[in-house]
Amino acid sequence: MGYDVGGAFQGLHHVQLAIPEGAEDRCRMFWGDILGFTELEKPPRLAARGGCWFRGGGLEVHFGVEKDFRPAAKAHPGILTRGIDAIAERLTQSGIEVTWDAEFPGMRRFYALDPLGNRLEFLEPEDV
Repeated sequence: MGYDVGGAFQGLHHVQLAIPEGAEDRCRMFWGDILGFTELEKPPRLAARGGCWFRGGGLEVHFGVEKDFRPAAKAHPGILTRGIDAIAERLTQSGIEVTWDAEFPGMRRFYALDPLGNRLEFLEPEDV
């Protein structure tokens, strides 16, 4: 029997993806320059560990250095969008392959890999 949390959960604060040591500039290029997210200043104690944080459109994405980094091939954040075609075009123009998938009823969506190989899903409700 489930526990009734009664609205205790309010949403996600952030999603964290792993990166190899020294990959922060590739994150900045993709998340900042291509997607237009704003880089956040990490607290000093956390900044010492490497990585970087970004925020855009109510979404916060953190990148943490992982010693034996392997990109997430299946696990991924599902990023809700407005203007999904423009996002796909922007990625494609930047040399990033997008793969459209029509298997999610009520949603238009595509997948793309970040420059480190992490899988990302971009979705938009069909009625938008």
